[in-house]
Amino acid sequence: MKDSGRRVGGGGSSSPCAACKLLRRRCSQDCVFAPYFPAEEPHKFANVHKVFGASNVNKMLQELPELHRGDAVSSMVYEANARVRDPVYGCVGTISSLQQQIDVLQTQLALAQAEVVRLRLRLSASSI
Repeated sequence: MKDSGRRVGGGGSSSPCAACKLLRRRCSQDCVFAPYFPAEEPHKFANVHKVFGASNVNKMLQELPELHRGDAVSSMVYEANARVRDPVYGCVGTISSLQQQIDVLQTQLALAQAEVVRLRLRLSASSI
């Protein structure tokens, strides 16, 4: 987990995490967002909040064991950024595009392999 840059311990003022700053609330020591949305990266939470909503993100994180929360946040950030770029398809559009590229490249590979076989046959036939 990344350090959120907040001062831990009692008393004194602390810098709120990106989520609490955007939501304009006090960031407590047990803030579920702080380890994953540091103050230095406000854009991460902004997109996640825009796509999923703070309440839903909070619920999702609360329901997960701590060891899986980092991966969940990474997935939410990736999906939120994809949704901001492509509001209709999000990640599915990216996956579809990549799948089409794979299909084209597999076809090209099969054609190249067939050409190699054809050239080998021609070479072996001419050496007989």
